[in-house]
Amino acid sequence: MADTTLAEANLGATPETPMPTEPARAILALDLGTTTGWALRGHDGLITSGTASFKPGRFDGGGMRYLRFTNWLTELDRLSGPIATIWFEEVRRHAGTDASHVYGGLMASLTSWGELRGVPYEGVPVGTIKRHVTGKGNANKQAMIDAARARGFSPADDNEADAIAILFWAIETQGGVA
Repeated sequence: MADTTLAEANLGATPETPMPTEPARAILALDLGTTTGWALRGHDGLITSGTASFKPGRFDGGGMRYLRFTNWLTELDRLSGPIATIWFEEVRRHAGTDASHVYGGLMASLTSWGELRGVPYEGVPVGTIKRHVTGKGNANKQAMIDAARARGFSPADDNEADAIAILFWAIETQGGVA
């Protein structure tokens, strides 16, 4: 009969594979607007991004874009969440009145959605985002797209590039703490 030394040999041994760490939290980054850029780091660490259009249809009422935005957030949360944190581009000045109204309505919808579900959210100033990924706080749209491409992404437009930049800022600075 064989000796049973295998069990004794493993006493006090440390496992060769690292112990599982805390799973990554789902983080959503948004560039709010009629064409909203978004980037999401899921629980598995995979980053996906894109744009979503909230342009009103010909026969839509004034609140339909915000209702569609809220439904989109809920679906995103259901499919890839739960979303643990939302970061968005905090715009202090808009080129036009319509843009500022749309931004304000989307931000109100976002904050209400987050409050209702207990999801923390925070705005990140435009200059902070641009400085983090390009080194210049006043970088133009093409520079933001180029910065996203340099990280291996192919943004469809500057809205998606901005959302990718916000997500990387949130991850790399731990929400501005690091």
